[in-house]
Amino acid sequence: QVQLVESGGGLVQAGGSLRLSCAASGRTFSSYTMGWFRQAPEKEREFVAAITWSGGSTYYPDSVKGRFIISRDNVKNTVSLQMNSLKPEDTAVYYCAASAVRRATMTREYSYWGQGTQVTVSS
Repeated sequence: QVQLVESGGGLVQAGGSLRLSCAASGRTFSSYTMGWFRQAPEKEREFVAAITWSGGSTYYPDSVKGRFIISRDNVKNTVSLQMNSLKPEDTAVYYCAASAVRRATMTREYSYWGQGTQVTVSS
């Protein structure tokens, strides 16, 4: 069992940066692939980033590649998402999630989810 709590959301101007954090509880955190997803109003939840248990592999969709960076600290049980060069279309609720699948990029591959944190990018 893994409990996830996101933080760090807020309002930022286009071109700015924001760093999201996700604190996990549960002794098996380091065995999970961790991911970030986002959901804008009236849109499907979409994949943003994922990092394998060791941090050795990361995955991003083209929409955020080169702008977002995912990282994790298995000692502190945290996963972070550094978001740079933000655009208004990045506005969404961002969710942290945990998966037992190594290369997990789909919502159905994730078993545990946080409550989400709002990110708003103004133009």
